[in-house]
Formats: sequence, structure tokens, C-alpha cells
Amino acid sequence: MLIKYSSNYQKIAMGFLSYLPELKDLDHLQMELKVYTADSRHQFLLYKNNSDNFAGIIALEIQEQIVMVRYISLSPTERSTNSIFKVLDEIQTYYPQSKIMGSIEMTPMILNWYKFRQGS
Repeated sequence: MLIKYSSNYQKIAMGFLSYLPELKDLDHLQMELKVYTADSRHQFLLYKNNSDNFAGIIALEIQEQIVMVRYISLSPTERSTNSIFKVLDEIQTYYPQSKIMGSIEMTPMILNWYKFRQGS
């Protein structure tokens, strides 16, 4: 399940963001939070797993017909291709009219997800 980020979830979000090497620095992490809370085109979604526990955060850039996945940061126990594919499925459900695309880092995973969906 995806939940839109709000300031009530700030500590949870910061925990998941701290898994990303480029956001280990607190100042950089706080700047990232500001970008995703101040600009309506940027959006954080929190991911809850099947046990209803928070399991990660997704950073998106919303455009007219495209949802750009900037990064997905999952808890260590959720870091699998299967979990990432579930997250991408949920993003597609959340934005049914949009094409899912990825940052340079995310593109290979998203291409594999598209291939997997075509084979299912």
C-alpha cells in the first residue's frame, strides 16, 4: 500500500532516506525533504508491506503523463526484486494513466519490471 507523505511521517521518512548513501549527511537529507514537500511536482510515497508495516519510501517526479521514479529506498528485509516490482505495480495503480519511467539508476530495474509484466 502506498501512502502520500505528510509531516506526520517525517521521522519514518528520514529513516528510510538515511539508507541512501547520498543522503547520509543530515543537511542534505533535510534539503531533500524540503524539495519534496515544497514542490508539488515532487512527491514522496511511503510503502507499507503486506504486514501493514512501513517498509520504504519512493521519490517521484510527477509530469503530465509520466511518473519519474527517482529512487526507492526499502528496509533491508524488503530489498528484493520482487519487493521492488510490487512497489512499481502499486505506483502504476496509484497513477493508472501515467507511464512509469526512472532515473538513470532506476531505469534498468523499471525495464526489467516492464519485461516481467509482459511475460505474466
